[in-house]
Amino acid sequence: MFIVHVHVHVKPEFVEAFRRATVDNARHSVQELGIARFDVIQQQDDPTRFVLVEVYRTAEDPARHKGTAHYRQWRDTVAEMMAEPRTSVKYTNVFPDDQGWG
Repeated sequence: MFIVHVHVHVKPEFVEAFRRATVDNARHSVQELGIARFDVIQQQDDPTRFVLVEVYRTAEDPARHKGTAHYRQWRDTVAEMMAEPRTSVKYTNVFPDDQGWG
C-alpha cells in the first residue's frame, strides 16, 4: 500500500464549502480501483485544518487518481479556499502488510 496524508488549511469562511466539495471527491475516489481507502478528517481544536488520508494499492495509483475528472473538479473548486498551499506526506504501511511481516 501507498499512503498519502494531505494537510489542508482552509480559510474560515470556506470550511463548509470545502467539506462539501471534499466529501464529494472522496465519494467518487473510493470507487476507483486503485484506492483502498480515502478518509477526510477535520481537526477538532481548529476546524479550518483537514487531513485527507489516501490509501492507494500501488505507488502508481495517485497519478491515476489525479487524472480523474472528479479530482480535477475538486482541485479547481477548492483552490481559492486554501489559507496556504496544501502539503502532503507519503508513507508505506508496515502493519498490516502483504509481505508476511505482520
